Parts: sequence; structure tokens; C-alpha cells
Amino acid sequence: MAGAGLTPLEVLRRLDAGPRGLVESEAQRRLERYGENAVLPQRPAAWAWRLLGTLRDPFTAVLLGLGVISAVATSWNTACVIAVLVAVSCVLRSAGEYRADRSVATLRELIATTATVQRRAAEESAPLVREIPVEELVPGDVVRLGPGDMVPADVRLLRADGLAVHQAALTGESAPVPKRVPDTPADLARPLFDQPHLCFAGSSVTAGTATAVVTATGPGTHFAGAHRGVARRRTSAFDRSVNGISWTLIRFMLLAAPLVLVVNAVVRGRGLETLPFAVAVAVGLTPEMLPVIVTTALARGAADLARRVGVIVKRLPALHDMGAIDVLCVDKTGTLTQDQLAVDCYLDADGRTDPAVLHWAAVNSLWTIQLADVPAPDALDEAILLAAESLGDTAADSADWVASPPARRERTVSAVRDPAAARATLTDVTGIDVIPFDPARRLVTAVVACPGRHGVHTLVVKGAVEDVVDRCALDDETRARVLRLAERRAADGLRLLAVATADRPARARPYTPADERGLTLLGLVGLRDELAVTADDALAALARRGVDVKVLTGDHPGTAARVCAELGLEPGEIVTGEQIDQLDDARLAQLAADRVVFARCTPAHKARIVRALRRGGHTVGFLGDGVNDVPAMHAADVALCPRDAVDITREAADVVLADKDLTAIDSAVASGRRGTGNIATYLRIAVSSNVGNVISMMVAGVLLPFLPMLPAQVLVQNLCFDVSQLAFAYDRPGAADGGRPSVLRPYAFSRYITVFGLINAAADLATFAILGLVSGGQTAFHSGWFTENLITQALVMLLLRTAPGRVPGALRWSTGALAAVGLLLPLSPLGAALGLHALPYPYYPLLAVVLVAYGAALAVARRSPLAAANGA
Repeated sequence: MAGAGLTPLEVLRRLDAGPRGLVESEAQRRLERYGENAVLPQRPAAWAWRLLGTLRDPFTAVLLGLGVISAVATSWNTACVIAVLVAVSCVLRSAGEYRADRSVATLRELIATTATVQRRAAEESAPLVREIPVEELVPGDVVRLGPGDMVPADVRLLRADGLAVHQAALTGESAPVPKRVPDTPADLARPLFDQPHLCFAGSSVTAGTATAVVTATGPGTHFAGAHRGVARRRTSAFDRSVNGISWTLIRFMLLAAPLVLVVNAVVRGRGLETLPFAVAVAVGLTPEMLPVIVTTALARGAADLARRVGVIVKRLPALHDMGAIDVLCVDKTGTLTQDQLAVDCYLDADGRTDPAVLHWAAVNSLWTIQLADVPAPDALDEAILLAAESLGDTAADSADWVASPPARRERTVSAVRDPAAARATLTDVTGIDVIPFDPARRLVTAVVACPGRHGVHTLVVKGAVEDVVDRCALDDETRARVLRLAERRAADGLRLLAVATADRPARARPYTPADERGLTLLGLVGLRDELAVTADDALAALARRGVDVKVLTGDHPGTAARVCAELGLEPGEIVTGEQIDQLDDARLAQLAADRVVFARCTPAHKARIVRALRRGGHTVGFLGDGVNDVPAMHAADVALCPRDAVDITREAADVVLADKDLTAIDSAVASGRRGTGNIATYLRIAVSSNVGNVISMMVAGVLLPFLPMLPAQVLVQNLCFDVSQLAFAYDRPGAADGGRPSVLRPYAFSRYITVFGLINAAADLATFAILGLVSGGQTAFHSGWFTENLITQALVMLLLRTAPGRVPGALRWSTGALAAVGLLLPLSPLGAALGLHALPYPYYPLLAVVLVAYGAALAVARRSPLAAANGA
């Protein structure tokens, strides 16, 4: 980073900026000069580039290869029809992807990550701190960073308090890295990412606060340089399923062409003249419309979710993954419960009510907020401050006090009945320093100066009971008594915090976690979690859909058990973080599948549980809203968060809920299963029909003295069938499909298409027998099979779809048009150009008999166990 060895003042001068921030007009000029602060373009790619990108699809690549083979063999009709197939598929796919990307980009704007920036309206104006979209940041902007924030650009720290950042995306280092403003000039010999005063785009704040100046944005950041040209999207469960099916079909297709050549050469003595026909057979096996169906079905589902329930799908394959999940892991706080907490009790070490405990807890909350420049308190601090004000019996509106800026928090808490703090108020205490909360320590410390105590600083510590007690100077008996008290109250469902203090000689240098020792325990504060209003209904709905809910929380086991019991979720035997540490991966996978509640979990525990569930064959979703949830979200198949989650959590999420209404998850699961059901329907019908046709062609090639259908006829028939199947993207799968996880399973799918492919081949062979009786030669045979093929394909589209009842309009029109093409094309001039002509009238009644028998066979087969194992 340029200027890494400069002082903060020198960096500001070089950027022509100041500590008060840029003037808005200057920021606008810089935005026009440097461009948006985006590593990758946010707008959809241009049409031409998108069209070229579709050629990378494996099916398209194989078709192009077959077209080249046809051209080399001078089979120009076959080559031209293949070219038309490729063109239609690419144009439809690129158009669908373009519309889908535009829709997703529009939805992403609703949840765009913001940055806290300090700017001025004019040169003489006072600085104003406000939120702006990250894309609008420019070099020279002064930004504020806090826990959960993404570092929005490459920045140079101007001030830092207990700052720690996670920069694994840049260095691969999993542990947070401390950052600070050094007292001495920077050591330029150290690696760039190890420089303590520099933070980089792509990292995230795990603890502490900072003020920094932006030195580089967008493509100029180190993150952009490290990841330029690298695809960063994770491989989803959907990608793995579709790729597995695709390559299974491609292998079958590449085997079919040589097999046709060998059979015709051995049995009929034909040579390379059958090459165009063999190519046409291979093309007939290709589901060219699969990418188009996938994009259209998922894009329609995502748009519908955003419109109906405000669920934003950031990554289209994640909608399939929502339909496939059979386990949903949730963090209790803020998901099963509201963010609104209420203080239930404040007790000393003997279990007696002691207002001094609440007072010092409020001191910690107030000065933690002020010294860390937090714009608003979290739910826990807000509950403590409100309870302390209520205890002080002030008449003013406490909500206004909590919401006001720190500089205006001058309300007092009086009548505190502790002799050591008699008549003291929150604002009588002067804040000195703060040691921010982090997940490893599970506590936060405010360092304050009390009135009349010169030369002494008081550490006020608040956090998890075990962690605070471990840092207190207690004898074994007292320690055991306090932990038993906490255990009893936690069993009642309370969230408990311990409060402790310690005096230290006043000093100028910053305080660190090493100072949190030899504390004096004051007591415990108990808080109640209010249940989320829709949690019980949502859990019941997910259970009906076959989704198991597991609770992964850092809270006490008793608190988690109480919440689950009230929601009708049987907690069973609870697993704690300490137990998880004793298990190997195999044992944890078994335990994770059986247990419901996991308590006292660190972020690493949550991620490990999610990975264990996935290793056990489950498709896992994780719903979180805090920094601690990010590792588990990255480990899950699909990550969810509410819209008001912290920046880093929204960035990690695949699906964003409009709010914490858990019923929206049920809607997302249902929509994902509908989309997957439509994709599976297309695959089952298209490939089973194509497999049946290929079997028929190979049998007929052996039995007949001529080719059963000309290559151009095969390809035109395939084109008509493929285009008609676009209607499956608008189908409505049956209700039964929404009652279980939907996963595309290649092996079950193969069994299904084999059974129904053989039924289709039987109908074709019956047609051959009829044509042998009534046709007048090779041309009539081609025309008769062409007509029968398209009508049976229209019939299978209607009979093998999973939804009972009324057929959607798009599907009715497409199947009707397909049958009409089969009947009328042989009678048209285009049919004559393809080598088709009108059929003798006796053929049509006999064809009707075949169609009725075929429909009956399909209806019987649909009720068999093999139809249930349909691959989705």
C-alpha cells in the first residue's frame, strides 16, 4: 500500500483530505474520477459477452463437437440443424440469465452493504457521520469501523480501540489479527498484511472500533488484485447435483454414437454413411434446454419470494438449496427470540437483590457504548440501561435517553442504595478506556474514573458468568456457590451476566485483557428473552416439510432448553461446547444428527457442527445475524440472515429475510422445492423420452433395410420437443413435492428414465409394426414415426408431470402445439423439404390405439415404487 510508512498526517496530506472528512462536492468529483468502489462489476454483463459465455456449457460444447463432425463428413443438413439447436439454446439461456441477473442485482440493492462515513456539507460545516452505500466511498473518505463491519476499502488507521480484524480472505489466517495505530514509525520490513495500522478490503472487524482514512477503492484494492480473474462463488449442493446428472448424460451420449455405428456396420454392413444418423442419435439424447429451464425456474421463484414475503435470494442456486435442506440450524438469540430483552433480577453473590450490581452493569454498558463510538446500544445494553434508569425513578422518557447520541446522555441514575456508590450517577463516572467484547473472552470491560478517587482507575467487567468468575479473586466455596446460583437461575430460562470490578493505578497507556484479573465479584444480572412472535408457527411449518431444526447457541443450556420447550421443540439431552471438544469428527457427526440443542458454543463449534451434519449426508441451512455466526454460515450449504444483520453477515448470506419473521423461511423452502420440482420434471420427461427414442432407433436400425428416420428429421423433432418443454418452468408441482426435501439424485434419476424410456421404446416398436402393415415405403415410415414421436412426447409431458389437477395454460399451449406440429408438418411444404409426406388414413386409428395403450402404461408405471424414486 502506497504510503505505508507515512504518519497519519502525511497520509491525509497526500490524499488531500483531513480528519474531519471530505466535502460532499469533492467526494462526488472523486467518485466520477475513481469510479465505484466495487471489486467486481455489479451490473449484468453485456449481451454479447453473456452469449459467448453460454458456449462453456458442457452440453453446448458437445453439440458443437458433433456439428463439426457432421461438417467434416459433409452432412450439411445435420450440421445446419445442430447449429440451429445451439443458437436457440444459447439465445434463450443468455436472455434468461440476463433477466435473472438484472432482477438479482435490483434485489441486492435493497440490502446493499453500507459504510459509516464522516463528511461535510461545505468547508465550514461541522462533520456529519452517516451511512452511505459502500460503492460511493472514495479515496480520502474518513470512515468509522465497528464489530461486524466489513472493511469497505483499503484504509489507514487514524485511531483504534481494541481493534481486531479477520483477514482470512487475503492471508488464509483464521485467527483475528489485532490492529492499532503504532507510536513509532511503521516497520516497512514487515509483510504488508502484518502492518498493524493498515486494514484491507475483504477483511472484517471482529472486535473493537476505529476511525480510518480510505487509501484505495474498487479495483485498486489489494483484495481486487488478489482475486482478479478468480471465481469466488462456492460450489453449492445444486451445482453438484446438476453437474453429476449432466456428465452422466454426456457419457451416455458419447457412447451412443459409436454404438450405432458399430451395430449398423456389423448387422447391416453400413459404413460411414450412417455417421450423420449416429450424430443425430447422440444429439437426441442431449437436454439442450436444461440451463434455460434451470435459470427460468429459479429466477421466477426468487422474484416471487421477493414480491410476496420480502425474501431476497442473492444467488439463484441457493433457492434450490433452500428446497433441499433437511436440517436448519439457528442461533437462538434474535431468531427464536426477539432482540428485546428485559432485566429480571440483579443479585449479589449470595442471591440477594442488590441494586449496586445493576448500577455497575449500567456503567459498563454506557461507557462501552460511548468510548467505542457505537451509534446505538445492542439489545442487552439497552435493557440494562433502561432498567437502571427505571431504578433511578427519573421522569423522562427512557427510550429517548437510550437512543440519543452519547454526548447528550446526561440523565442520571440516583438513589442507588450501595454505600460505596451512594448518590453516584452514571455520568458522574468518567470513561477512560474500553476493552471490547470478543467471542473468545466473552466479556467486555469499561475503564472509568470515579469522583473523588484521584490516581485510581476502576475496571468494570461484564460478561459470561464462568469467564468473569474465572478472573475473580474468590475462594473455592464462594466460587462454587456463585456457579450454583447461576445454574439455578439459568435453569429458569434467564440469560445471566456476571459483573465485577477492580481498582488499578491510573495510567496513560491502553488497558488490555491481561488487566482483567484479580477482580472483585459484585453479582449477577438476569435477563429474559422474549420469544419471537412467529417462531412456534414457523417451527411447526418446517417440521411438516421434513426440516429438522437444531439450535446452536452460546447461551447457558438451561436458557436454551427453556426457549425450546416453550416453542414446542423438544430439547432432549443438550450438548455443550466442552463436550464437542472431546469428540472426533465421526462421533460428532453421529451426535449432531440425533441432538437438537447445542449450548455454550463458540463460532468454531457452530461451524464444526454444520460441517459434521453435511458429512452425514444432510443438506444444511444456517440462520444467523451476528459476527459469531459467520463461520457457520460459510460452512453451510445455504446461509440465511435477516436484513438488519451486521454487514459481514449479510455479505456471507445467500438468502436475506426482510425481517426476523421465521415463517418467511417456510415460504423460501416451498419456493425452492417448486423450482427444483420443475427442473426434475423436465429432466425426467426429456431424458426418458430421448432414451426411448434412441433405443427404438438402434433396434430399428438393425431390423430395417433403411434408416428409421433421416438425421435432419431426428434433429427437427428434437428441436420441437425441446422448445415445447420450456413450459415446465411455469408448471406447478404437486403438493407432495413440497413435503420433503428436493434433491436431484443422479442414480435414482437414472433408474427412473430407464423404466420410462423402455415404455417409450415399446410404444415406438408397436408403431413400427403398424407402419409395416399400412405404410408404403421408407418415406411413409419416416413420416409415421415422426408424427407418433411428437404426439407421444406431448402425451408424456402431460402424464408424467407430478402435479395433479388443472394443467397450467403455458403447458397446455405447448403440448397442443407439439401435437399439432406432429400431425400437420408432414402435410406442409416444409415437411416435403424434410422428406415427409401425408400418411394413409388407416394409420391414424391404429395410432390412436397405440397412444391409448401408451397412456395406460404410463399411468400404471407412475404408481410403481420406481416412479417414487424419480431423482428429486
